[in-house]
Amino acid sequence: MEAFTQLTGVVAPLDRANVDTDMIIPKQFLKSIKRSGFGPNLFDELRYLDEGKPDQDCSNRPLNPDFMLNQSRYQGASILLARENFGCGSSREHAPWALLDYGFRCVIAPSFADIFYNNCFKNGILPIVVADDEVDQLFQGLAVQEGYQLTVDLEQQTITKPDGSVITFEVDDFRRECLLKGLDEIGLTLAKSDKIKAFEAKYKQQNPWLFS
Repeated sequence: MEAFTQLTGVVAPLDRANVDTDMIIPKQFLKSIKRSGFGPNLFDELRYLDEGKPDQDCSNRPLNPDFMLNQSRYQGASILLARENFGCGSSREHAPWALLDYGFRCVIAPSFADIFYNNCFKNGILPIVVADDEVDQLFQGLAVQEGYQLTVDLEQQTITKPDGSVITFEVDDFRRECLLKGLDEIGLTLAKSDKIKAFEAKYKQQNPWLFS
């Protein structure tokens, strides 16, 4: 998993509440268990004018010109600004996979669904909870400034706006350390491989009949 320390990037706005995982990545695209290849179908029903199908070439599909990802000012966005209860619905891990595959490393919202929130940390995405009034101000800034960028510093737990003003945020210490070091659950286990091997050797020595 790629570490997350500091990110400066263009912000894309998704100004709607209760965006569920089926809206993030529709169910027909969930056949693959790979973590890559979902980016072209991120927000598929909002992004395209036709109905998406698995393994379809999205390069020639008709785009919805009103959707933010299809507008030039938000191209290359790596930070998503959303409303409350983002990521509700099913527990599918494909939702953060699709966001990450598109290029989003950070999602800012007033609240998140619990399972989606946890899945983000496991996949290298930083979900940041920010108060409603501060989210409103960010949406207002986006509306008037093209190429609106934020700098997110995980170590300092700050979001810096273009005018230099700063928003602070809270994040669990353990999750913060895992993201800073780029460690998912597998990485955490492998980091203790020496202790695991030592335990296995000692256990085998103490209980040889189990291995005969």
